[in-house]
Amino acid sequence: MASVTSLAASIQQRVSAALAAAVPSADGADPLLRRSDRADFQANGVLGLAKRNKANPRELAATVAAALPVDDLIAEIEVSGPGFLNISVADTAITANLAARAADDRLGVPPAARPGTTVIDYAQPNVAKEMHVGHLRSSVIGDALAKILEFGGEKVVRRHHIGDWGTQFGMLVEYLLEHPHELDHTESARDDAGEASMSRLDRIYKSARALFDSDEVFKDRARRRVVDLQAGDPETLALWQRFVDESKIYFYSVYDKLDMEIADEDIVGESGYNDMLVETCDLLEKAGVAVESNGALCVFFDDIKGKDGEPVPLIVRKADGGFGYAATDLSAVRDRTGNLHADTLLYVVDARQALHFRMVFETARRAGWLTDEVTAKHIPFGTVLGKDGKPFKTRGGETVRLEDLLVEAIERATAVVREKGEGQGLTDEEIEARGSEVGIGAVKYADLSTSLGRDYIFDLDRMVSLNGDTSVYIQYAFARIQSIIRRSGDARPVAHPELPLAPAERALGLLLDEFGAVLDSTVETYEPHKLAAYLFQVASAFATFYEQCKVLDDANAPEVVENRLFLCDVTARTLRQGLTLLGIRTPERL
Repeated sequence: MASVTSLAASIQQRVSAALAAAVPSADGADPLLRRSDRADFQANGVLGLAKRNKANPRELAATVAAALPVDDLIAEIEVSGPGFLNISVADTAITANLAARAADDRLGVPPAARPGTTVIDYAQPNVAKEMHVGHLRSSVIGDALAKILEFGGEKVVRRHHIGDWGTQFGMLVEYLLEHPHELDHTESARDDAGEASMSRLDRIYKSARALFDSDEVFKDRARRRVVDLQAGDPETLALWQRFVDESKIYFYSVYDKLDMEIADEDIVGESGYNDMLVETCDLLEKAGVAVESNGALCVFFDDIKGKDGEPVPLIVRKADGGFGYAATDLSAVRDRTGNLHADTLLYVVDARQALHFRMVFETARRAGWLTDEVTAKHIPFGTVLGKDGKPFKTRGGETVRLEDLLVEAIERATAVVREKGEGQGLTDEEIEARGSEVGIGAVKYADLSTSLGRDYIFDLDRMVSLNGDTSVYIQYAFARIQSIIRRSGDARPVAHPELPLAPAERALGLLLDEFGAVLDSTVETYEPHKLAAYLFQVASAFATFYEQCKVLDDANAPEVVENRLFLCDVTARTLRQGLTLLGIRTPERL
Protein backbone atom coordinates (compact mmCIF):
# COMPACT_ATOMS: atom_id res chain seq x y z
CA MET A 1 0.00 0.00 0.00
CA ALA A 2 1.60 3.22 -1.20
CA SER A 3 0.30 6.74 -0.66
CA VAL A 4 0.58 8.90 -3.77
CA THR A 5 0.63 12.68 -3.47
CA SER A 6 -1.73 14.21 -6.03
CA LEU A 7 -0.43 16.66 -8.60
CA ALA A 8 -2.63 19.35 -7.10
CA ALA A 9 -1.15 18.77 -3.63
CA SER A 10 2.41 18.84 -5.00
CA ILE A 11 1.81 22.11 -6.81
CA GLN A 12 0.05 23.53 -3.76
CA GLN A 13 3.17 22.84 -1.69
CA ARG A 14 5.42 24.42 -4.31
CA VAL A 15 3.34 27.59 -4.62
CA SER A 16 2.95 27.89 -0.85
CA ALA A 17 6.73 27.71 -0.42
CA ALA A 18 7.21 30.32 -3.18
CA LEU A 19 4.71 32.64 -1.45
CA ALA A 20 6.61 32.29 1.82
CA ALA A 21 9.89 33.04 0.04
CA ALA A 22 8.45 36.18 -1.55
CA VAL A 23 6.73 37.36 1.66
CA PRO A 24 8.32 35.78 4.77
CA SER A 25 5.28 36.65 6.89
CA ALA A 26 3.15 34.51 4.53
CA ASP A 27 4.56 31.20 5.74
CA GLY A 28 1.74 28.66 5.38
CA ALA A 29 -0.42 30.96 3.24
CA ASP A 30 -3.07 29.22 1.14
CA PRO A 31 -2.32 29.69 -2.58
CA LEU A 32 -6.04 29.10 -3.34
CA LEU A 33 -5.27 26.58 -6.07
CA ARG A 34 -8.09 25.37 -8.31
CA ARG A 35 -8.59 23.75 -11.69
CA SER A 36 -8.81 26.24 -14.55
CA ASP A 37 -9.89 26.35 -18.18
CA ARG A 38 -6.97 28.70 -18.93
CA ALA A 39 -4.33 26.22 -17.73
CA ASP A 40 -4.33 23.06 -15.65
CA PHE A 41 -4.44 25.02 -12.39
CA GLN A 42 -4.84 28.62 -11.29
CA ALA A 43 -3.52 30.05 -7.99
CA ASN A 44 -5.42 33.10 -6.75
CA GLY A 45 -3.83 33.49 -3.31
CA VAL A 46 -1.43 36.22 -4.43
CA LEU A 47 -4.22 38.83 -4.57
CA GLY A 48 -5.16 38.59 -0.90
CA LEU A 49 -1.55 38.36 0.17
CA ALA A 50 -0.63 41.49 -1.83
CA LYS A 51 -3.55 43.39 -0.32
CA ARG A 52 -2.56 42.46 3.23
CA ASN A 53 1.05 43.50 2.59
CA LYS A 54 0.16 46.60 0.51
CA ALA A 55 2.10 45.25 -2.47
CA ASN A 56 1.41 45.35 -6.20
CA PRO A 57 -0.32 42.01 -6.93
CA ARG A 58 1.10 41.54 -10.45
CA GLU A 59 4.62 42.31 -9.28
CA LEU A 60 4.22 39.91 -6.36
CA ALA A 61 2.82 37.26 -8.70
CA ALA A 62 5.83 37.69 -10.99
CA THR A 63 8.17 37.24 -8.02
CA VAL A 64 6.36 34.07 -6.99
CA ALA A 65 6.39 32.75 -10.57
CA ALA A 66 10.14 33.32 -10.79
CA ALA A 67 10.59 31.18 -7.69
CA LEU A 68 8.73 28.27 -9.34
CA PRO A 69 11.18 26.58 -11.70
CA VAL A 70 9.95 24.77 -14.79
CA ASP A 71 10.83 21.10 -14.23
CA ASP A 72 9.38 17.58 -14.33
CA LEU A 73 6.33 18.80 -12.39
CA ILE A 74 5.59 22.25 -13.78
CA ALA A 75 5.78 22.71 -17.55
CA GLU A 76 4.73 26.34 -17.71
CA ILE A 77 3.70 29.18 -15.41
CA GLU A 78 2.42 32.62 -16.35
CA VAL A 79 0.95 35.66 -14.62
CA SER A 80 -2.47 36.72 -15.84
CA GLY A 81 -5.09 39.31 -14.94
CA PRO A 82 -4.54 41.30 -11.76
CA GLY A 83 -2.17 38.69 -10.32
CA PHE A 84 -3.37 35.15 -11.03
CA LEU A 85 -0.85 32.36 -11.59
CA ASN A 86 -1.73 29.98 -14.43
CA ILE A 87 0.13 26.70 -14.03
CA SER A 88 0.44 23.85 -16.54
CA VAL A 89 1.59 20.41 -15.40
CA ALA A 90 4.28 18.52 -17.30
CA ASP A 91 3.11 15.50 -19.31
CA THR A 92 5.82 13.45 -17.62
CA ALA A 93 4.38 14.23 -14.18
CA ILE A 94 0.85 13.21 -15.20
CA THR A 95 1.89 9.81 -16.49
CA ALA A 96 4.40 9.18 -13.69
CA ASN A 97 1.81 9.98 -11.01
CA LEU A 98 -0.72 7.65 -12.62
CA ALA A 99 1.94 4.93 -12.82
CA ALA A 100 2.51 5.27 -9.08
CA ARG A 101 -1.23 4.98 -8.49
CA ALA A 102 -1.52 1.97 -10.79
CA ALA A 103 1.16 0.16 -8.78
CA ASP A 104 -1.04 0.32 -5.66
CA ASP A 105 -4.16 -1.80 -5.03
CA ARG A 106 -5.89 1.28 -3.61
CA LEU A 107 -4.86 3.51 -6.53
CA GLY A 108 -2.57 5.45 -4.22
CA VAL A 109 -5.38 6.50 -1.87
CA PRO A 110 -4.11 6.14 1.72
CA PRO A 111 -6.40 5.16 4.61
CA ALA A 112 -7.18 7.82 7.18
CA ALA A 113 -4.20 8.70 9.39
CA ARG A 114 -6.34 8.64 12.53
CA PRO A 115 -9.44 6.52 11.90
CA GLY A 116 -12.22 6.48 14.43
CA THR A 117 -15.45 4.58 15.04
CA THR A 118 -18.59 5.64 13.22
CA VAL A 119 -22.05 4.26 13.97
CA ILE A 120 -24.29 4.78 10.97
CA ASP A 121 -28.05 4.40 11.38
CA TYR A 122 -29.76 3.61 8.07
CA ALA A 123 -32.17 1.17 6.35
CA GLN A 124 -34.97 1.26 8.93
CA PRO A 125 -38.02 -0.70 7.68
CA ASN A 126 -41.00 -1.51 9.91
CA VAL A 127 -41.91 -4.97 11.17
CA ALA A 128 -45.09 -6.48 9.66
CA LYS A 129 -45.28 -3.74 7.01
CA GLU A 130 -44.27 -3.68 3.37
CA MET A 131 -41.24 -1.67 2.37
CA HIS A 132 -42.11 1.20 0.05
CA VAL A 133 -40.23 3.68 -2.11
CA GLY A 134 -39.59 5.86 0.95
CA HIS A 135 -37.25 3.18 2.33
CA LEU A 136 -35.03 3.34 -0.76
CA ARG A 137 -33.05 6.49 -0.01
CA SER A 138 -31.97 5.72 3.55
CA SER A 139 -30.86 2.25 2.48
CA VAL A 140 -28.88 3.30 -0.60
CA ILE A 141 -27.25 6.41 0.90
CA GLY A 142 -26.37 4.67 4.16
CA ASP A 143 -24.87 1.65 2.43
CA ALA A 144 -22.69 3.86 0.20
CA LEU A 145 -21.49 5.98 3.12
CA ALA A 146 -20.60 2.86 5.11
CA LYS A 147 -18.55 1.48 2.20
CA ILE A 148 -16.78 4.80 1.56
CA LEU A 149 -15.92 5.26 5.25
CA GLU A 150 -14.61 1.70 5.55
CA PHE A 151 -12.44 2.19 2.46
CA GLY A 152 -10.95 5.18 4.25
CA GLY A 153 -9.99 2.98 7.20
CA GLU A 154 -12.83 3.97 9.55
CA LYS A 155 -14.32 1.33 11.85
CA VAL A 156 -17.99 1.35 10.84
CA VAL A 157 -20.77 -0.09 12.98
CA ARG A 158 -24.01 -0.45 11.04
CA ARG A 159 -27.30 -0.05 12.86
CA HIS A 160 -30.70 -0.79 11.34
CA HIS A 161 -33.18 0.83 13.72
CA ILE A 162 -36.23 -1.13 12.56
CA GLY A 163 -39.71 -0.28 13.81
CA ASP A 164 -40.42 -3.36 15.93
CA TRP A 165 -42.32 -1.97 18.90
CA GLY A 166 -45.60 -0.17 19.48
CA THR A 167 -49.27 -0.52 20.28
CA GLN A 168 -50.10 -2.19 16.94
CA PHE A 169 -48.31 -5.34 18.13
CA GLY A 170 -50.95 -5.89 20.80
CA MET A 171 -53.53 -6.28 18.03
CA LEU A 172 -51.27 -8.52 15.93
CA VAL A 173 -50.15 -10.76 18.78
CA GLU A 174 -53.69 -11.21 20.07
CA TYR A 175 -54.88 -12.17 16.60
CA LEU A 176 -52.04 -14.67 16.16
CA LEU A 177 -52.75 -16.15 19.60
CA GLU A 178 -56.31 -16.84 18.46
CA HIS A 179 -55.23 -17.96 14.94
CA PRO A 180 -51.96 -19.77 15.72
CA HIS A 181 -51.29 -21.22 12.24
CA GLU A 182 -51.46 -17.98 10.26
CA LEU A 183 -47.66 -17.62 10.19
CA ASP A 184 -46.91 -21.28 9.44
CA HIS A 185 -44.97 -21.85 6.23
CA THR A 186 -42.69 -24.31 4.47
CA GLU A 187 -39.11 -23.83 3.32
CA SER A 188 -38.67 -22.26 -0.11
CA ALA A 189 -36.20 -20.20 -2.15
CA ARG A 190 -35.20 -17.02 -0.41
CA ASP A 191 -36.94 -14.64 -2.83
CA ASP A 192 -40.12 -16.75 -2.81
CA ALA A 193 -39.90 -16.98 0.98
CA GLY A 194 -39.72 -13.21 1.21
CA GLU A 195 -42.78 -12.66 -0.93
CA ALA A 196 -44.67 -15.40 0.94
CA SER A 197 -43.69 -13.89 4.30
CA MET A 198 -44.98 -10.48 3.32
CA SER A 199 -48.17 -12.05 2.01
CA ARG A 200 -48.75 -13.76 5.36
CA LEU A 201 -47.93 -10.63 7.34
CA ASP A 202 -50.17 -8.48 5.17
CA ARG A 203 -53.04 -10.96 5.46
CA ILE A 204 -52.73 -11.08 9.26
CA TYR A 205 -52.50 -7.30 9.54
CA LYS A 206 -55.62 -6.73 7.44
CA SER A 207 -57.59 -9.43 9.26
CA ALA A 208 -56.49 -8.19 12.69
CA ARG A 209 -57.28 -4.58 11.78
CA ALA A 210 -60.74 -5.52 10.49
CA LEU A 211 -61.48 -7.44 13.68
CA PHE A 212 -60.06 -4.63 15.85
CA ASP A 213 -62.33 -2.09 14.16
CA SER A 214 -65.48 -4.22 14.29
CA ASP A 215 -65.26 -6.23 17.51
CA GLU A 216 -65.11 -4.29 20.80
CA VAL A 217 -64.35 -7.44 22.79
CA PHE A 218 -61.31 -8.21 20.58
CA LYS A 219 -60.25 -4.56 20.83
CA ASP A 220 -60.21 -4.80 24.63
CA ARG A 221 -58.18 -8.03 24.50
CA ALA A 222 -55.71 -6.40 22.07
CA ARG A 223 -55.24 -3.42 24.37
CA ARG A 224 -54.59 -5.69 27.35
CA ARG A 225 -52.09 -7.57 25.18
CA VAL A 226 -50.11 -4.33 24.72
CA VAL A 227 -49.76 -4.15 28.50
CA ASP A 228 -48.58 -7.77 28.55
CA LEU A 229 -46.05 -7.04 25.81
CA GLN A 230 -44.62 -4.03 27.62
CA ALA A 231 -44.51 -6.01 30.88
CA GLY A 232 -42.43 -8.72 29.22
CA ASP A 233 -44.98 -11.57 29.36
CA PRO A 234 -43.09 -14.60 27.92
CA GLU A 235 -45.93 -15.94 25.75
CA THR A 236 -46.64 -12.49 24.32
CA LEU A 237 -42.95 -11.83 23.63
CA ALA A 238 -42.58 -15.19 21.88
CA LEU A 239 -45.45 -14.39 19.50
CA TRP A 240 -44.10 -10.87 18.94
CA GLN A 241 -40.71 -12.40 18.06
CA ARG A 242 -42.41 -14.51 15.38
CA PHE A 243 -43.56 -11.31 13.68
CA VAL A 244 -40.04 -9.89 13.85
CA ASP A 245 -38.48 -13.07 12.44
CA GLU A 246 -41.06 -13.32 9.66
CA SER A 247 -40.45 -9.70 8.73
CA LYS A 248 -36.70 -10.25 8.57
CA ILE A 249 -37.23 -12.95 5.93
CA TYR A 250 -39.05 -10.34 3.87
CA PHE A 251 -36.47 -7.61 4.57
CA TYR A 252 -33.62 -9.87 3.45
CA SER A 253 -35.39 -10.75 0.20
CA VAL A 254 -35.88 -7.07 -0.68
CA TYR A 255 -32.29 -6.15 0.21
CA ASP A 256 -31.06 -9.11 -1.85
CA LYS A 257 -32.79 -7.56 -4.86
CA LEU A 258 -31.25 -4.20 -3.96
CA ASP A 259 -27.84 -5.94 -3.84
CA MET A 260 -27.28 -4.89 -0.24
CA GLU A 261 -26.01 -7.03 2.60
CA ILE A 262 -27.86 -6.68 5.89
CA ALA A 263 -26.35 -8.60 8.81
CA ASP A 264 -28.64 -9.87 11.55
CA GLU A 265 -26.35 -8.59 14.31
CA ASP A 266 -26.66 -5.07 12.90
CA ILE A 267 -30.46 -5.06 13.26
CA VAL A 268 -31.14 -3.36 16.58
CA GLY A 269 -34.69 -2.07 16.53
CA GLU A 270 -36.64 0.14 18.88
CA SER A 271 -37.14 -2.82 21.21
CA GLY A 272 -33.37 -3.15 21.64
CA TYR A 273 -33.37 -0.10 23.94
CA ASN A 274 -36.43 -0.98 26.06
CA ASP A 275 -34.34 -1.82 29.13
CA MET A 276 -32.71 1.63 29.02
CA LEU A 277 -35.81 3.83 28.70
CA VAL A 278 -36.67 4.27 32.38
CA GLU A 279 -33.05 4.98 33.30
CA THR A 280 -32.71 7.47 30.43
CA CYS A 281 -35.70 9.42 31.74
CA ASP A 282 -34.45 9.27 35.32
CA LEU A 283 -31.02 10.56 34.33
CA LEU A 284 -32.50 13.44 32.34
CA GLU A 285 -34.82 14.39 35.19
CA LYS A 286 -32.14 14.21 37.89
CA ALA A 287 -29.77 16.32 35.78
CA GLY A 288 -32.47 18.96 35.33
CA VAL A 289 -32.35 18.51 31.55
CA ALA A 290 -35.97 17.31 31.42
CA VAL A 291 -38.91 18.58 33.47
CA GLU A 292 -42.51 17.56 33.96
CA SER A 293 -45.09 19.51 31.98
CA ASN A 294 -48.78 18.58 32.01
CA GLY A 295 -47.84 15.12 33.24
CA ALA A 296 -45.26 14.49 30.50
CA LEU A 297 -41.48 14.55 30.82
CA CYS A 298 -40.21 17.21 28.43
CA VAL A 299 -37.06 19.03 27.33
CA PHE A 300 -37.49 22.67 26.32
CA PHE A 301 -35.37 24.86 24.04
CA ASP A 302 -35.22 28.66 24.01
CA ASP A 303 -34.88 28.85 20.23
CA ILE A 304 -37.55 26.31 19.25
CA LYS A 305 -41.09 27.64 19.29
CA GLY A 306 -44.32 26.90 17.46
CA LYS A 307 -46.32 29.24 15.23
CA ASP A 308 -48.12 30.52 18.30
CA GLY A 309 -44.82 31.51 19.90
CA GLU A 310 -45.11 28.81 22.55
CA PRO A 311 -42.10 26.53 23.21
CA VAL A 312 -42.10 23.20 21.35
CA PRO A 313 -40.72 20.53 23.69
CA LEU A 314 -39.09 17.19 23.06
CA ILE A 315 -41.42 14.75 24.80
CA VAL A 316 -39.35 11.98 26.35
CA ARG A 317 -42.12 10.31 28.36
CA LYS A 318 -45.80 10.80 27.63
CA ALA A 319 -48.39 11.78 30.23
CA ASP A 320 -49.75 8.21 30.20
CA GLY A 321 -46.31 6.86 31.10
CA GLY A 322 -45.51 5.58 27.59
CA PHE A 323 -42.24 6.28 25.82
CA GLY A 324 -41.94 7.92 22.43
CA TYR A 325 -39.26 8.03 19.76
CA ALA A 326 -37.23 10.59 21.74
CA ALA A 327 -36.62 8.23 24.65
CA THR A 328 -35.57 5.45 22.28
CA ASP A 329 -33.25 7.71 20.26
CA LEU A 330 -31.65 9.15 23.39
CA SER A 331 -31.09 5.65 24.75
CA ALA A 332 -29.51 4.71 21.43
CA VAL A 333 -27.12 7.66 21.75
CA ARG A 334 -26.13 6.44 25.22
CA ASP A 335 -25.53 2.94 23.91
CA ARG A 336 -23.56 4.03 20.86
CA THR A 337 -21.25 6.39 22.70
CA GLY A 338 -20.97 4.47 25.98
CA ASN A 339 -20.91 0.83 24.82
CA LEU A 340 -19.80 1.06 21.19
CA HIS A 341 -17.35 3.92 21.92
CA ALA A 342 -18.32 5.80 18.77
CA ASP A 343 -16.81 9.19 18.08
CA THR A 344 -19.18 9.84 15.16
CA LEU A 345 -22.91 9.13 14.95
CA LEU A 346 -24.61 9.39 11.56
CA TYR A 347 -28.38 9.19 11.05
CA VAL A 348 -29.49 8.70 7.44
CA VAL A 349 -33.10 9.77 7.85
CA ASP A 350 -35.72 11.78 5.96
CA ALA A 351 -35.10 15.56 5.93
CA ARG A 352 -38.49 16.05 7.61
CA GLN A 353 -36.97 14.67 10.83
CA ALA A 354 -34.39 17.47 11.02
CA LEU A 355 -36.03 19.23 13.99
CA HIS A 356 -36.40 15.96 15.90
CA PHE A 357 -32.69 15.16 15.59
CA ARG A 358 -31.70 18.71 16.39
CA MET A 359 -33.61 18.40 19.67
CA VAL A 360 -32.30 14.91 20.43
CA PHE A 361 -28.67 15.93 19.84
CA GLU A 362 -29.00 19.07 21.97
CA THR A 363 -30.64 17.08 24.77
CA ALA A 364 -27.87 14.46 24.63
CA ARG A 365 -25.21 17.22 24.84
CA ARG A 366 -26.88 18.78 27.87
CA ALA A 367 -26.96 15.36 29.52
CA GLY A 368 -23.28 14.78 28.77
CA TRP A 369 -23.85 11.77 26.47
CA LEU A 370 -22.55 13.71 23.49
CA THR A 371 -19.24 15.31 24.41
CA ASP A 372 -17.00 17.62 22.40
CA GLU A 373 -15.13 14.52 21.22
CA VAL A 374 -18.27 13.06 19.58
CA THR A 375 -19.88 14.29 16.37
CA ALA A 376 -23.58 13.58 15.82
CA LYS A 377 -24.92 14.38 12.39
CA HIS A 378 -28.25 13.98 10.67
CA ILE A 379 -27.77 13.00 6.99
CA PRO A 380 -31.04 14.27 5.46
CA PHE A 381 -32.57 13.19 2.20
CA GLY A 382 -35.48 14.51 0.19
CA THR A 383 -38.54 12.81 -1.27
CA VAL A 384 -38.77 10.51 -4.28
CA LEU A 385 -41.18 12.16 -6.72
CA GLY A 386 -43.17 10.89 -9.68
CA LYS A 387 -42.95 12.43 -13.14
CA ASP A 388 -45.73 14.83 -12.09
CA GLY A 389 -43.41 16.32 -9.46
CA LYS A 390 -45.53 14.98 -6.58
CA PRO A 391 -44.62 12.25 -4.07
CA PHE A 392 -44.28 8.97 -5.99
CA LYS A 393 -47.56 7.03 -5.88
CA THR A 394 -49.30 4.32 -7.89
CA ARG A 395 -52.12 5.29 -10.26
CA GLY A 396 -54.51 4.34 -7.50
CA GLY A 397 -52.82 6.79 -5.13
CA GLU A 398 -51.09 4.09 -3.08
CA THR A 399 -47.46 4.21 -1.95
CA VAL A 400 -45.24 2.36 -4.42
CA ARG A 401 -43.93 -0.98 -3.13
CA LEU A 402 -40.14 -1.00 -3.19
CA GLU A 403 -40.04 -4.56 -4.49
CA ASP A 404 -42.29 -3.72 -7.45
CA LEU A 405 -40.10 -0.74 -8.27
CA LEU A 406 -36.92 -2.85 -8.27
CA VAL A 407 -38.48 -5.57 -10.42
CA GLU A 408 -39.58 -3.00 -13.00
CA ALA A 409 -36.11 -1.41 -13.03
CA ILE A 410 -34.53 -4.81 -13.69
CA GLU A 411 -37.03 -5.55 -16.49
CA ARG A 412 -36.37 -2.19 -18.18
CA ALA A 413 -32.62 -2.58 -17.90
CA THR A 414 -32.73 -6.15 -19.19
CA ALA A 415 -34.51 -4.92 -22.32
CA VAL A 416 -31.77 -2.31 -22.85
CA VAL A 417 -29.00 -4.88 -22.31
CA ARG A 418 -30.70 -7.35 -24.65
CA GLU A 419 -30.96 -4.74 -27.40
CA LYS A 420 -27.40 -3.48 -26.91
CA GLY A 421 -25.91 -6.93 -26.40
CA GLU A 422 -27.22 -8.62 -29.51
CA GLY A 423 -23.81 -8.35 -31.17
CA GLN A 424 -21.87 -9.17 -28.00
CA GLY A 425 -22.69 -12.89 -27.99
CA LEU A 426 -24.31 -12.74 -24.54
CA THR A 427 -26.40 -15.74 -23.51
CA ASP A 428 -29.91 -15.29 -22.13
CA GLU A 429 -28.57 -16.10 -18.67
CA GLU A 430 -25.85 -13.44 -19.02
CA ILE A 431 -28.38 -10.90 -20.26
CA GLU A 432 -30.59 -11.55 -17.22
CA ALA A 433 -27.63 -11.17 -14.86
CA ARG A 434 -26.45 -7.96 -16.56
CA GLY A 435 -30.00 -6.63 -16.55
CA SER A 436 -30.16 -7.00 -12.78
CA GLU A 437 -26.77 -5.32 -12.30
CA VAL A 438 -27.67 -2.46 -14.61
CA GLY A 439 -31.22 -1.99 -13.31
CA ILE A 440 -30.31 -1.93 -9.62
CA GLY A 441 -27.28 0.22 -10.39
CA ALA A 442 -29.52 2.68 -12.22
CA VAL A 443 -31.85 3.00 -9.23
CA LYS A 444 -28.97 3.48 -6.80
CA TYR A 445 -27.12 5.99 -8.95
CA ALA A 446 -30.20 8.15 -9.53
CA ASP A 447 -30.51 8.40 -5.77
CA LEU A 448 -26.81 8.85 -4.97
CA SER A 449 -26.19 11.43 -7.69
CA THR A 450 -28.80 13.69 -6.07
CA SER A 451 -27.38 16.07 -3.46
CA LEU A 452 -28.51 15.55 0.13
CA GLY A 453 -31.81 17.11 1.11
CA ARG A 454 -33.04 17.48 -2.47
CA ASP A 455 -36.06 15.70 -3.92
CA TYR A 456 -35.65 13.84 -7.21
CA ILE A 457 -37.97 12.49 -9.90
CA PHE A 458 -38.06 8.73 -10.30
CA ASP A 459 -37.95 8.23 -14.08
CA LEU A 460 -36.88 4.74 -15.14
CA ASP A 461 -36.63 5.70 -18.81
CA ARG A 462 -33.98 8.26 -17.97
CA MET A 463 -32.28 6.08 -15.34
CA VAL A 464 -31.55 3.19 -17.72
CA SER A 465 -30.51 5.43 -20.60
CA LEU A 466 -27.08 5.00 -22.15
CA ASN A 467 -26.90 8.77 -22.56
CA GLY A 468 -26.54 11.43 -19.89
CA ASP A 469 -25.64 11.30 -16.22
CA THR A 470 -26.62 7.69 -15.46
CA SER A 471 -24.89 4.67 -13.99
CA VAL A 472 -25.49 2.86 -17.29
CA TYR A 473 -23.31 5.41 -19.08
CA ILE A 474 -20.52 4.83 -16.56
CA GLN A 475 -20.94 1.04 -16.63
CA TYR A 476 -20.83 1.13 -20.42
CA ALA A 477 -17.55 3.09 -20.32
CA PHE A 478 -16.10 0.37 -18.07
CA ALA A 479 -17.37 -2.42 -20.33
CA ARG A 480 -15.97 -0.64 -23.40
CA ILE A 481 -12.50 -0.58 -21.77
CA GLN A 482 -12.73 -4.30 -21.06
CA SER A 483 -13.56 -4.87 -24.70
CA ILE A 484 -10.51 -2.84 -25.77
CA ILE A 485 -8.25 -4.86 -23.46
CA ARG A 486 -9.69 -8.16 -24.75
CA ARG A 487 -8.90 -7.05 -28.31
CA SER A 488 -5.40 -5.78 -27.50
CA GLY A 489 -3.64 -9.04 -28.34
CA ASP A 490 -0.07 -9.15 -27.07
CA ALA A 491 -0.02 -5.44 -26.20
CA ARG A 492 -0.07 -4.67 -22.47
CA PRO A 493 -0.86 -1.56 -20.41
CA VAL A 494 2.51 0.08 -19.72
CA ALA A 495 3.15 3.67 -18.62
CA HIS A 496 5.54 5.71 -20.77
CA PRO A 497 6.22 9.01 -18.94
CA GLU A 498 8.60 10.04 -21.71
CA LEU A 499 5.78 10.35 -24.25
CA PRO A 500 3.97 13.65 -24.92
CA LEU A 501 0.24 13.55 -24.23
CA ALA A 502 -2.59 14.63 -26.49
CA PRO A 503 -5.11 17.10 -24.97
CA ALA A 504 -7.68 14.35 -24.34
CA GLU A 505 -5.02 12.19 -22.67
CA ARG A 506 -3.98 15.06 -20.43
CA ALA A 507 -7.57 15.85 -19.45
CA LEU A 508 -8.28 12.22 -18.58
CA GLY A 509 -5.00 11.80 -16.69
CA LEU A 510 -5.47 14.92 -14.58
CA LEU A 511 -9.00 13.82 -13.70
CA LEU A 512 -7.90 10.31 -12.69
CA ASP A 513 -5.32 11.90 -10.37
CA GLU A 514 -8.15 13.56 -8.41
CA PHE A 515 -9.71 10.29 -7.17
CA GLY A 516 -8.25 10.48 -3.67
CA ALA A 517 -9.14 14.15 -3.24
CA VAL A 518 -12.73 13.44 -4.30
CA LEU A 519 -13.01 10.65 -1.74
CA ASP A 520 -11.63 12.97 0.94
CA SER A 521 -14.21 15.61 0.05
CA THR A 522 -17.00 13.02 0.01
CA VAL A 523 -16.06 11.79 3.50
CA GLU A 524 -15.60 15.31 4.86
CA THR A 525 -19.21 16.29 4.10
CA TYR A 526 -20.83 12.82 3.89
CA GLU A 527 -22.11 13.59 0.40
CA PRO A 528 -21.98 10.59 -1.98
CA HIS A 529 -23.16 12.72 -4.90
CA LYS A 530 -19.64 14.17 -5.10
CA LEU A 531 -18.21 10.75 -5.91
CA ALA A 532 -21.07 10.02 -8.34
CA ALA A 533 -20.46 13.30 -10.18
CA TYR A 534 -16.72 12.58 -10.38
CA LEU A 535 -17.28 9.12 -11.89
CA PHE A 536 -19.55 10.62 -14.54
CA GLN A 537 -16.82 13.17 -15.32
CA VAL A 538 -14.28 10.38 -15.69
CA ALA A 539 -16.57 8.38 -17.99
CA SER A 540 -17.21 11.51 -20.07
CA ALA A 541 -13.48 12.30 -20.30
CA PHE A 542 -12.84 8.71 -21.35
CA ALA A 543 -15.46 9.01 -24.10
CA THR A 544 -13.61 12.05 -25.48
CA PHE A 545 -10.27 10.24 -25.18
CA TYR A 546 -11.72 7.17 -26.96
CA GLU A 547 -12.99 9.32 -29.80
CA GLN A 548 -9.87 11.46 -30.25
CA CYS A 549 -7.06 9.04 -29.38
CA LYS A 550 -7.24 5.69 -31.16
CA VAL A 551 -5.94 3.03 -28.82
CA LEU A 552 -5.52 -0.05 -31.04
CA ASP A 553 -4.46 1.68 -34.23
CA ASP A 554 -1.88 0.00 -36.48
CA ALA A 555 -0.45 3.45 -37.20
CA ASN A 556 0.48 3.91 -33.53
CA ALA A 557 3.97 3.12 -32.29
CA PRO A 558 3.97 0.20 -29.80
CA GLU A 559 4.79 2.49 -26.86
CA VAL A 560 1.81 4.74 -27.75
CA VAL A 561 -0.50 1.71 -27.76
CA GLU A 562 0.89 0.61 -24.39
CA ASN A 563 0.54 4.05 -22.86
CA ARG A 564 -3.04 4.40 -24.06
CA LEU A 565 -3.89 0.93 -22.81
CA PHE A 566 -2.36 2.05 -19.51
CA LEU A 567 -4.72 5.06 -19.41
CA CYS A 568 -7.62 2.71 -20.20
CA ASP A 569 -6.60 0.37 -17.39
CA VAL A 570 -6.32 3.10 -14.73
CA THR A 571 -9.64 4.54 -15.90
CA ALA A 572 -11.35 1.14 -15.57
CA ARG A 573 -9.89 0.55 -12.10
CA THR A 574 -10.98 4.00 -10.95
CA LEU A 575 -14.52 3.51 -12.29
CA ARG A 576 -14.76 0.05 -10.75
CA GLN A 577 -13.49 1.18 -7.34
CA GLY A 578 -15.75 4.23 -7.34
CA LEU A 579 -18.89 2.36 -8.39
CA THR A 580 -18.11 -0.41 -5.88
CA LEU A 581 -18.05 2.18 -3.11
CA LEU A 582 -21.49 3.34 -4.27
CA GLY A 583 -22.75 -0.25 -4.17
CA ILE A 584 -23.00 -0.55 -7.97
CA ARG A 585 -21.73 -3.49 -10.03
CA THR A 586 -19.43 -3.17 -13.06
CA PRO A 587 -20.27 -5.85 -15.64
CA GLU A 588 -17.39 -6.52 -18.03
CA ARG A 589 -19.65 -7.07 -21.03
CA LEU A 590 -22.71 -5.04 -21.98
